[in-house]
Amino acid sequence: MAGDATDIGPEDVEPEELREPAPELRYGVPLTWSHGQAVLHTEVAGYLDVVKAAHADGFLMCLDLTGVDYLTHPGRSGLPTDIAAQRFEVVLNLISHARRERLRIRVQVPEAEPVLPTLFRLYAGTEAMERETFDMFGIGFDGHPDLTRILMPEDWVGHPLRKDYDPGRIPVQFKAASANR
Repeated sequence: MAGDATDIGPEDVEPEELREPAPELRYGVPLTWSHGQAVLHTEVAGYLDVVKAAHADGFLMCLDLTGVDYLTHPGRSGLPTDIAAQRFEVVLNLISHARRERLRIRVQVPEAEPVLPTLFRLYAGTEAMERETFDMFGIGFDGHPDLTRILMPEDWVGHPLRKDYDPGRIPVQFKAASANR
């Protein structure tokens, strides 16, 4: 039969050594390795599902959660080709004590709507980490029980760890400094 799969000749098949290997996946998202540690890459839409799957898989402790602003470094490497780089990234590190394994999750967060769902119900210890990420980067966490400033005064304007934040605006204040020295 014409067009049958058996009509494919050896010249039509790409040699195996030239084919790119299929990306490694875990919990349905791309997996890469960095310094011997597994790194999962996701976007906002899949974030909570990936974290829930990791929790169900034994990653019961969140060691760290923080933000990164890539405003001045848009051409960064290390992202799988199917993950679109965004200005902000939230990075969390989980640990499975039973398996003695760490897992890093990198979430691409768009500048236009820098909001992720809170992890507070899965990992109660993220309450302060999410507040710090909000305070320093302006990344919000939907459903957080108390998303208020934690390091800066409540009336502070802006987010000091954003790359477009003007550091010259911060006045130096000395307490109890004598003018008669």
